[in-house]
Amino acid sequence: MAYIAVTALSHVGLVREQNEDSLVVGPWTLCGTVTENPQTLVFRLGKPLVVAVADGLGGQPAGEVASALVVRQLATAGPSLDDAEALGDVLNLCNRVVHAAADGRPELTGMGTTVAGAVVLAESLMIFNVGDSKVFDAGPGGLRQVSVDDSPPPVPPRRTTSLVTQTLGGTRALSAVDPHVAAFPLGPGDRYLVCSDGLTDPLPDDAIDDLLRLHDDGRAAFELWKAAIEAGGPDNISLALVRIGA
Repeated sequence: MAYIAVTALSHVGLVREQNEDSLVVGPWTLCGTVTENPQTLVFRLGKPLVVAVADGLGGQPAGEVASALVVRQLATAGPSLDDAEALGDVLNLCNRVVHAAADGRPELTGMGTTVAGAVVLAESLMIFNVGDSKVFDAGPGGLRQVSVDDSPPPVPPRRTTSLVTQTLGGTRALSAVDPHVAAFPLGPGDRYLVCSDGLTDPLPDDAIDDLLRLHDDGRAAFELWKAAIEAGGPDNISLALVRIGA
């Protein structure tokens, strides 16, 4: 029987006062809390399984509220996400939910979040994102980003930019989002990394690739977190490793 193993971790980092990231793995959500030890969940392959990271917008209020709203909505809708249209509809619903929660509440005005993740189906996998959280194919061929950043290109010598051109919620008036969705065939041994920019901003891709090649999923998740902390831990760090087993 084929299975899906998901190893996840979320941490506040060394600079932020609180964790504004949230995670969803199937029906399980982790919102604004800290897990220094990776947690692994195993599911049968078959029904749609959603795995995603939502990163509350820094510099805006209540990012942890926005990210939690999104992952809980995805957890509820997960079993029905069987095609790209359904996935796009749910991401737009998430956008409306975040805007509605902030309406008339000054302490929540402008809250928003990015999101990136994967929906594992019986024979394929859908990658999606809104904002600059990322998804990588971490298979034997090496690390390859398969999500599409909603951000302007960095200005040399900077490798990254904190600006995002599209979010769920946020300061812009309510309008439809245009999520990035791509489908890939699925096979035993496939491995994907879903993460917030708290991992990718301090660590270059080749460092992430090296750690993923050296370690199995549980150890790899820990070593990735450790490397981001040793690089200064400037933001919340959340990641999920998705592996297809036989």
